Amino acid sequence: MQKQFKKVLVANRGEIAIRIFRACAELGIKSVGIYSKEDKYSLFRTKADESYLIDEDKGPIDVYLDIDGIIELAKQKNVDAIHPGYGFLAENSEFVRKCEENGITFIGPSADIMDKMGDKINSKKVAHGVGVPTIPGVDKVIESVEEAKEVANYVGYPVMVKASNGGGGRGMRVVYNEKDLALEYETACSESKKAFGKAVIFIEKYGFELPYQITKFKNKEELKSYMVDRLKTSITGESQTYEPVVMENDKLM
Repeated sequence: MQKQFKKVLVANRGEIAIRIFRACAELGIKSVGIYSKEDKYSLFRTKADESYLIDEDKGPIDVYLDIDGIIELAKQKNVDAIHPGYGFLAENSEFVRKCEENGITFIGPSADIMDKMGDKINSKKVAHGVGVPTIPGVDKVIESVEEAKEVANYVGYPVMVKASNGGGGRGMRVVYNEKDLALEYETACSESKKAFGKAVIFIEKYGFELPYQITKFKNKEELKSYMVDRLKTSITGESQTYEPVVMENDKLM
C-alpha cells in the first residue's frame, strides 16, 4: 500500500523548492521549507506552509548541506518525509542513512542504490562488473594535480575533469592541454566542495563533434520490424541490415 505523507520538508531552494511545494499543495500534503539568512527575502520560502531559518551563522550554501541541522529541524516539526530536489544533498547517501536512522522517509533512492549509482566512480565500477562499456578514463579518485596530469596523459587530451559525487554540471571542466589542467582541476575541486560538500574528482576522455547515425524507415511496419530485430540482436547477436543516413556536424553526408 502506498504511504501517504502528512508533512514533507524540502531540502532545497529557489524554483526547485517551489515546484515541490506546489506538488505537495496539490496532493494535500503540508510543506516545510528551509532557508539561509541570505534567502530571507527570497520568494521560494513564502510558498511553503512553514519555513525556517537553518543556523544563521552558516553560509548561503552550507545551510543546504547541513545534514544534522536539517534532520533536527525535521524531527522538531514532525516531518515524516524529506524531498531533496536536485543538487545539494540529493545524491548524498550519508543524508539518506541519517533520514532512515531517524525514522524519516527520504523521497528518492535507497542509500545502497545511491552508493552504487549516485557516485559516478562507483557507477562505472558497477557497469564494468556487468560488462557495460563506459567512456575511457579511470574509476578512482584523483588526489592531486600530479596524478591528474598522469591520468590525462594516459587517457589523451581533451579530457573532462568531473566531480564524482554531484550533478547539474557542477564540478565539470573540459581540459584541452596540460598547461590548463592544474587550474581546471583546482576549479573542479572547489566547485564540487561548495556544491556537494566534498571534492571527489575523476577524469574521463572528452569527445566532441562525434559523427552519429540515423536510420530511416519507409513506414511504421519497418520501424516495428527494426525494433524487434534490435531485441533479437541483443539476445542472439544476429541482425538484419537497414539503410543508414549518416550525419556529421548536423549535415547530411
